[in-house]
Amino acid sequence: MSSSTSTSTDAVARLRRGTAFRDLHAGPRPFVVPNPWDAGTARILASFGFAALATTGAGLAHSLGRPDGANRVSRAEILANAAAIVEATGLPVTADLESGFGERPEDIAETIRLAAGAGLVGGSIEDSTGRDEDPLRPVEEAVERVAAAVEAAKGLGFPFTVTARAENFFQGRPDLDDTIRRLQAYEAAGADVLYAPALPDAEAIRAVCAAVDRPVNVLMTGALKLTVADLGALGVRRISTGSALSRAALGALSRAAREIIGSGTFDFGADALPYAEANALLAPAPEH
Repeated sequence: MSSSTSTSTDAVARLRRGTAFRDLHAGPRPFVVPNPWDAGTARILASFGFAALATTGAGLAHSLGRPDGANRVSRAEILANAAAIVEATGLPVTADLESGFGERPEDIAETIRLAAGAGLVGGSIEDSTGRDEDPLRPVEEAVERVAAAVEAAKGLGFPFTVTARAENFFQGRPDLDDTIRRLQAYEAAGADVLYAPALPDAEAIRAVCAAVDRPVNVLMTGALKLTVADLGALGVRRISTGSALSRAALGALSRAAREIIGSGTFDFGADALPYAEANALLAPAPEH
């Protein structure tokens, strides 16, 4: 295949994935976008029928032997991980792009362009600073960064879904009114999806969804005790799992290690994915 043909094929695939991901947000019910942390977990999740995937910054950091946190994983590492996940399944993939990897709006725009080059069809930009003493950017500054991401996405030639994140609750600033003001400002700046991770309860989720007109993503873990149907009734359009799946895997590993060290037994094997099933899930798809 010539390079020009390959480029054309890539562009068509990117347009297809970008359009499919955009359209999922307008579907009749909320959809779950689970968060694999490598190519293998991406393929396993795809095999269960999920329509799209999202990367996890924390899951990637942990897989690299690092704690999660600002600047623990580089932009290059995040995009290489995202490219591997895209290549593993061909599904639409959106990425955790942290705060955009730069202080200037131009840096945010470049991150969006690089994300598209990695095969992504969406990405989130958060309003955190990475500074413990001052964790949230002033809203005016955050809006400029969202606007830069939106403008860069418009120039890509295919639908690239920009998600804007208000980090109040995630950064220990549980101010729902400020969270809503920020999300409304990001909506006005052109963000396609709005996201406030770590909302504490159903009423907070309902308030956020009622306050904006763009689709809302909710980070869902077991603590909220809400189902997909519950979240849909609250107005949620997209549900992500963040690092919950990767931490569930780490939990299984830790429990197995404690059993071996503590009792010298290996009962954890009863819950392990059978070898043949693991191989089958990761077998290459047949070519047509």
